[in-house]
Amino acid sequence: MNTFTPDYRNIVLAASNIEAPRLPLYEHNISEQTISDVLGHPIRGNPLGSYDDALEYMTDFCAFFLKMGYDIVSFEACITSVFPDGGALGSHKQGAIRSRADFERYPFKAVPDLYFNTFSNAFKALREAMPAGMKAIGGVGNGIFECVQDLTGYMDLCYIAADDPDLYAELFQTIGDTALAIWSRFLAEFGDVYCVCRFGDDLGFKSTTLISAEDIREHVIPQYKRIIDTVHQQDKKFLLHSCGAIFDVMDDLIAAGIDAKHSNEDQIARFPVWVEKYGHQLGNFGGIDTDAVCRLDRADMEEYIHQVLRECEGHGGLAFASGNSIPAYVPTENYCNMIEIIRKYRGDF
Repeated sequence: MNTFTPDYRNIVLAASNIEAPRLPLYEHNISEQTISDVLGHPIRGNPLGSYDDALEYMTDFCAFFLKMGYDIVSFEACITSVFPDGGALGSHKQGAIRSRADFERYPFKAVPDLYFNTFSNAFKALREAMPAGMKAIGGVGNGIFECVQDLTGYMDLCYIAADDPDLYAELFQTIGDTALAIWSRFLAEFGDVYCVCRFGDDLGFKSTTLISAEDIREHVIPQYKRIIDTVHQQDKKFLLHSCGAIFDVMDDLIAAGIDAKHSNEDQIARFPVWVEKYGHQLGNFGGIDTDAVCRLDRADMEEYIHQVLRECEGHGGLAFASGNSIPAYVPTENYCNMIEIIRKYRGDF
């Protein structure tokens, strides 16, 4: 294998919808188990510990991305992880907000300080550990819709929409205010570490959006635009990660200013479909369905990847790897096969 020299400008070009000199690798998230397997030892340190613990963690974390041929380090810290009494989204517990009284007593104003008290060491350590030629992609994790769901739960959010439309609207507005406050401080303190900003906000599932397209247009996307505009004011590109069949709101998302979009699942639409539909308007990040990474042998995976890349040629800025992420259930051997096939395709060795 040739010596790899990272250049974060490749991912910036892809997010700018310009074909990069070298096809950049991109993953939204990679499990710590996969990282440990590739490094040959458990990842050390703790990103939520002391600065020294966070630096030990980020040193290993960055070493993994460099070893595997990425131009960037993919790292975000999620707002929902610091919500007082949060967890309705991931843990499927009862939401903290089910009524106007719950909403009015919820400590929204405390959330930005909780966020930075929790994650500042991690961001500072990431800055120090970053290899030459690399920058980070990510930033403040969780989009507006996910944050609202984490406090209400999906089912209760639907009840609120029907029973108290004013509260429903205020939830999105207030979460927007909170997220914008965090993003503004994040960019001021740690924007130099990042070349592309993103959050993940799963707006859809296999057949359509999780709430109506009209509600997304009215309540979610205006809050996105406030954050996207703030990111653009810092001369950075914005990537949206969103799973699901969100075709009904893609034009609205593009109008709001997203520069690139990530996530694809073959049961919804193969990656080349997204590229064909939107490659003239924004960068496309994605690639091989994560399910295919799990189940295909190397020969079949190589055929899959080469076919997809051939179909995507000439359609603007691309970043490529899995269509979603690499959770712990993906066999590490299969993940490594994917990376090696892509790197061979782009001429690394």
